[in-house]
Formats: sequence, structure tokens, C-alpha cells
Amino acid sequence: MRCSKPMHELSVCQDIVLQVERIAREHCARVSAITVKVGPLSGVEGSLLERAYPLAAAGSSSSNARLVIDAMPVRVRCRACRRETETAANRLVCGHCGEWQTDLVSGDELLLTSVELEPDPSTLH
Repeated sequence: MRCSKPMHELSVCQDIVLQVERIAREHCARVSAITVKVGPLSGVEGSLLERAYPLAAAGSSSSNARLVIDAMPVRVRCRACRRETETAANRLVCGHCGEWQTDLVSGDELLLTSVELEPDPSTLH
């Protein structure tokens, strides 16, 4: 049986909204945009995160904010040739020499990278 709701992404969005709401309260502002970096090895699907966001943000100061998802590439550093190359999520080999002994540089991120705020007219005196 296939679940039609992005349950994992919904809980991730709820956590993001909680963080963003705290920032908005501290600055007496409304949120206009949220930027999140998501790597393919993070365990989160960007498209499902986008679908879950309106549900998570409903009723909050983030409800009208744009959610911007920056898809991050998978990058590895080769232990043999020391080069850093982009690679596929299911094939963590050096793109230069083909060596399999690599270290992950990026691709597992799930980061809240920016929050754009605008003044909240209801809090201005």
C-alpha cells in the first residue's frame, strides 16, 4: 500500500516552520521567503517537501512565504588523486580517476540557509 502523504517531509517542514517562527517573533516580522538546501543523500525529497510546506505553515506567519529549495549535488573527494568531483548518489566514485575510496563532501545536507523577513504592520507602534 502506497502512502499518498509525504509524512516524513511534513514533520521536517513542521520543524523548519518552528525554527522560522522563532526567528520571526524575535524580529517582530513576517516571513516572506525560506531557503533550504537539500542533498539527495539527506533522506528528504525536495518535491515532497514543497508539497508538505503549505500544510506545515498553515496559520503561521510563514503561511504566505515562498519556500525555495536548493538541490545540492553529491560531491566526493578522492583519496587517491585528491580531486573533488560531482557524482551520482548511488555511485560514490571519483569522477576523475574512477577510484572507489572517496570521502563525501556534500550531498547529505538538509540546511535552513536563509529566512527573508518583512516588517509586520500589526507590531509597529
